[in-house]
Amino acid sequence: MNKPVILAEDTLAAPVIADDASVPKVPSSAAPAVAVLGAISVSHFLNDLMQSLIPSVYPILKENYALDFSQIGMITFAFMVTSSLLQPVVGLYTDRRPKPYSLALGMGFTFAGLILLSIAHHYALIILAAALVGMGSAIFHPESSRIARVASGGRFGFAQSVFQVGGNFGSALGPVLAALIVVPFGQGSIAWFSLVAGLAIVLLWHIGAWYKPRIVPRPVAKVQREPGGLPTARVAFALAVLVVLLFSKAFYLSGITSYYTFYLIHKFGVSTQTAQIYLFVFLASSACGTFFGGPLGDRFGRKYVIWFSILGSLPFTLALPYADLYWSAVLSVLIGFVIASAMPQIIVYAQELMPHRLGMISGIFFGLVFGVGGIGAAVLGTVADHKGIDFVYQICSFLPALGLVAVLLPRLKA
Repeated sequence: MNKPVILAEDTLAAPVIADDASVPKVPSSAAPAVAVLGAISVSHFLNDLMQSLIPSVYPILKENYALDFSQIGMITFAFMVTSSLLQPVVGLYTDRRPKPYSLALGMGFTFAGLILLSIAHHYALIILAAALVGMGSAIFHPESSRIARVASGGRFGFAQSVFQVGGNFGSALGPVLAALIVVPFGQGSIAWFSLVAGLAIVLLWHIGAWYKPRIVPRPVAKVQREPGGLPTARVAFALAVLVVLLFSKAFYLSGITSYYTFYLIHKFGVSTQTAQIYLFVFLASSACGTFFGGPLGDRFGRKYVIWFSILGSLPFTLALPYADLYWSAVLSVLIGFVIASAMPQIIVYAQELMPHRLGMISGIFFGLVFGVGGIGAAVLGTVADHKGIDFVYQICSFLPALGLVAVLLPRLKA
């Protein structure tokens, strides 16, 4: 087998320009490279499935090592901040020198992190394992987001949704697998998930083989550097607005993913496994919202979908702290679906503002998701220790109100 079968057929996506101002030119009339989008989405699924094991095993780690909520928050902080700080650096570097096989290399860090997490019996080693998984994520996201755009055929929102929905479903399935495998069999069973990392490495190597011939160098001097057709100051302002919107989304979701199981166990007395199932329901609804958000943005405009998806979740987040178990599940589904639809549009909108910095922009915004999430987990863990887990959900319920600032985003040309 001289070339990968899964990726061999597509020739529709335009080359990537490997220089200081890499701008993939994708004809709007081209059809999306469905096989490649499917492969990169599956890779994202596998990557985020493994990442989601970290918060999913928090109840086990908390019990085994007598950790408090602040220490739990620091585990999330180590994973997310490592990923956050490295992603823009990786994105900027690959804008100048795309590395088609870097995705497979990055997955190697995740592989090592999972092995270490399965055998770690000291808090410092758990922190190191989380940081290694974060490094793998930092290498994966910027370049894979660029590949999704190259394979989009001009349907950028659709391609970004397909790419991201794989990650969302991986994040949703992780708690279920943790409940079925890690909870009954213990921390050591995490090592079995290193087989998933091995599968992802093989798949990402094939994707790299498809991507490599589409990297075509071009001199820097010939590149048009106008960022999205807007003045530099206007671009900077729009990016700042997107950061505020991303903050409200990521900080709130951090409270759900890190502490929702503890909230349900504390408030309703459910078992750890039952709480993991409820977390899966929330994360699965988020995956569905991600999938539908991209095509809706392509059709109706990214600004309006961003505005609706964040601000539209506000009534449901305000009601969640006062709901019973049944309505908590219903509200979590509505919150997950609505608020998650923003992410594909935020990424694509930012890419259109600075099309000559696709990797850097993807790295910054994916990095912000992890960084804000990590800071949020640490802050909310400290608040939970002092004020209680119920108070955490009461104060977080107001965060989607920041969606009002989306009205300040400029309208971009289609």
